[in-house]
Amino acid sequence: MATHVLPDLKYTGHEKNKLTLHLFFQIMGKIRMSFAPRKNHWWYITLYVNEKGFTTGPISINEGFDSFSITMNIPEHRVEVFHSAGDLRSFRLEKNLSVADFYNYLCSILKELDIVVGIKAEPYELNMKKRFSEIVEYEHYHKKYTNTYWKTFLWISSVFKEFSGRFYGKTCPVHLYWHSMDLAVTRFSGKKAPAMDADASIPNKDAYSHECISFGFWAGDENMPEPAFYSYTFPSPEGLEEQKLEPESANWIMNNGSPMAVLTYAELQKQDEPKKVLLEFLESAYQAGAWLAGWDIEHFNVPGLKEL
Repeated sequence: MATHVLPDLKYTGHEKNKLTLHLFFQIMGKIRMSFAPRKNHWWYITLYVNEKGFTTGPISINEGFDSFSITMNIPEHRVEVFHSAGDLRSFRLEKNLSVADFYNYLCSILKELDIVVGIKAEPYELNMKKRFSEIVEYEHYHKKYTNTYWKTFLWISSVFKEFSGRFYGKTCPVHLYWHSMDLAVTRFSGKKAPAMDADASIPNKDAYSHECISFGFWAGDENMPEPAFYSYTFPSPEGLEEQKLEPESANWIMNNGSPMAVLTYAELQKQDEPKKVLLEFLESAYQAGAWLAGWDIEHFNVPGLKEL
């Protein structure tokens, strides 16, 4: 019987590889956002993990009579744009492909397909003032790193989907937010959250309009220089950081003034049954937040399924 080993995803040493990929994702995500009808909590702007790599999913155009998708095909290392009329256009993903190249090639393909795109063509919340078409210094597409990144997210997506199915309430799809490059799934109590300050950003006001407990994974950044799983409750109830988490290697850290449960990917790699342990981490973080926040936990338990 084959033994499955978690991909060996690292952040340190791959900072530029990850940032290059992040900028590619932002371009794809902004194009999807420019066409998609609005949906609660920014669910209409995200990307998805699939058997090929990362995709926008179908994007409706021409009043819904046509659609197209943009997919980063990781096994074949190319970007594919597929139009519902049957047209498939692509370009190679390779070392020395700059962010400017990625953007220009993609825009050229869309123009050939008579798809008019209007986006704010610059990075979001990455401390870069250049337009995508001007970013030539990030050209660090790394085939091995990207394949490991995708394989890791593919496995985590499957576990998140299983966890998502255990909750009988409003839950977002398992999707990738390109602004912070994290894979996430969020549960909602159904109650409105307290109004945010008037100077709060529009994205935050929409994302946190209702009580929620969010779970996710990111591949590391300057603040957390290693891949890790997280969970937080909004609004954060008093005493959350004192609640027990599973496994013992998980812990609470303070993030923007609120407790966040964290389990590093390196710790999960040490486990004999990583899927079981990850599900235990997610469940323990949910129970901690839901109990203290006064959610009707029994109401959200999935009822027994009758035989089909």
